[in-house]
Amino acid sequence: MQVLSRWRLGAWAACLNYYLFFFYFSGLPHVLLQLSGSTIFVGMRQAIVMSLLWLIPVMLMPRHARKIAAGIGLVLWAFSLVTLGYFCIYHQEFSQSVMFIIFESNPAESQEFIAHYFVWWMVPVLLLHTLVAWWLWHRLGPMPISRGAAWIASLIIVVLLFIQPIFKQLVVRGAGWESALEKLELRMEPAVPWQMVIGYTHYRRQLANMDALLELNSRLPPLANFSDANAGQPGTLVLVIGESTNRQRMSLYGYARETTPRLDAMQDELSVFKNVVASRPYTIESLTQALSFADQEHPMRYLSQPSLMNMMRQAGYKSFWITNHQTMTKRNTMLTNFSKQTDVQFYMNNSRAQNSREYDANVFAPFEKVLNDPAPRKFIVVHLLGAHMKYDFRYPPEFDKFQDRQHVPEQLSDSQATVYNSYDNAVLYNDYVVSSLIDKLKQPGGNSLLVYFADHGEDVYDPPGYGMLGRNEWQPTLPMYTIPFIVWSSPSWKAAHDMDFTTMLDRPYSNAHFIHTWADLAGLRFDDFEPGYSLVSPAFKEHPLLIGDPSDPGNLRKLDLHLHDH
Repeated sequence: MQVLSRWRLGAWAACLNYYLFFFYFSGLPHVLLQLSGSTIFVGMRQAIVMSLLWLIPVMLMPRHARKIAAGIGLVLWAFSLVTLGYFCIYHQEFSQSVMFIIFESNPAESQEFIAHYFVWWMVPVLLLHTLVAWWLWHRLGPMPISRGAAWIASLIIVVLLFIQPIFKQLVVRGAGWESALEKLELRMEPAVPWQMVIGYTHYRRQLANMDALLELNSRLPPLANFSDANAGQPGTLVLVIGESTNRQRMSLYGYARETTPRLDAMQDELSVFKNVVASRPYTIESLTQALSFADQEHPMRYLSQPSLMNMMRQAGYKSFWITNHQTMTKRNTMLTNFSKQTDVQFYMNNSRAQNSREYDANVFAPFEKVLNDPAPRKFIVVHLLGAHMKYDFRYPPEFDKFQDRQHVPEQLSDSQATVYNSYDNAVLYNDYVVSSLIDKLKQPGGNSLLVYFADHGEDVYDPPGYGMLGRNEWQPTLPMYTIPFIVWSSPSWKAAHDMDFTTMLDRPYSNAHFIHTWADLAGLRFDDFEPGYSLVSPAFKEHPLLIGDPSDPGNLRKLDLHLHDH
């Protein structure tokens, strides 16, 4: 019995050593990501689980365990060099968005990206990484496991890694095979070599979807009877799109906490519209309507009519897209399609996970570069992460201002109060970013216009009930839809245009019709322009503020601007 016990202990110890060797290649970048506070734990968890896979061949062929481990280790080591090196430079997890940047940028931009990736100090870092891997392999010994135990353990691993998640999707959740396999791929992706193998597969898949949308867009006829009141005049028009920002949490809109001190200070320069709402509480769905002629009653018009980006190109503007959002993901394909309709793109966030630490100050450098572009007429879209969950990942430590329970609903627990405070801090940092973009636009003699709105709002324990965190279209609350809408213009632009919107600031308006407002502000006219849908037109007509999923017309309803209950 004592001999058997020692044998079992030896088998467990051997398995643990082999597992640590395999996990090292996937786990090291994730450990560093966690220590740096750069992302949530999900990727680390999946790396821990998926590293079990490589135990199967060494258990089933124990006589050749060290050789098999060496072969697998060489493959994992090669892939881990890329993921570790990428973290060291960018403090991000390698993703398919990185492949998009490298493969889809022009050769000069790709070379610049790769040149920045390889710096001299990476050599000793990667050498040390290799030495640790060799030491872990050198510690590996025999695999004292019986054939029966090896088969049982292997079967358990297969069930855990593959059968259980597929069964959960197919049987428990009633999803189809395509959805089940996609979920499985997402579970595998955080581990090497799947980060690059599956990442590349996803990149190619989403690229094909995007190319199909771009091809369709390229065949759309231009806007008919198009005219530009500012034709031939130099100008810089900027559209800043925020994220998950509920205007009710901005002091600019009367919130008790001073969450927008910089915008408050320049309030005399701003037109602050008080009753603009998003049509959908989700980024892609909301912006697909805001940036095209689609709306709640005509959700597919983005496929049959030009977009806002097409419109600005037709007006002769050189167009730029600067984004701090992820680029090549299934959810973001539509936004990447919109971005590729501009002349120049800057993709500043290549994180694999949406809930990763990225600050919107990322957009400052490309924004300044674009402002110095010699093109006389420029159209610039800046897409921010704003107050997107995870809120405490959206701002640096110096903006961690709100930490007490003052102005926090007393019904909230301490943990909920922490989230409530972190959201206000994210709004505070967003104030810094948006106001900084306006300041950078204030060039002497500049003829410029800037519009800022958020894609949708966010309910962070706001209305009575205080139980909602996030967004749910099927349980709508007002904070999910109430968005800031701000217009700023330079003295030169004001001198040439009627920018007195004092009587218009209280108009109830759905941002699904934003393309008409933008055309009106930019002085553009065409057959499809409807002044009744322009927030700043004397001919504005009040329309129902429709929310809900337009794919089910019976689900559409009017938003009550006095809605408080869930």
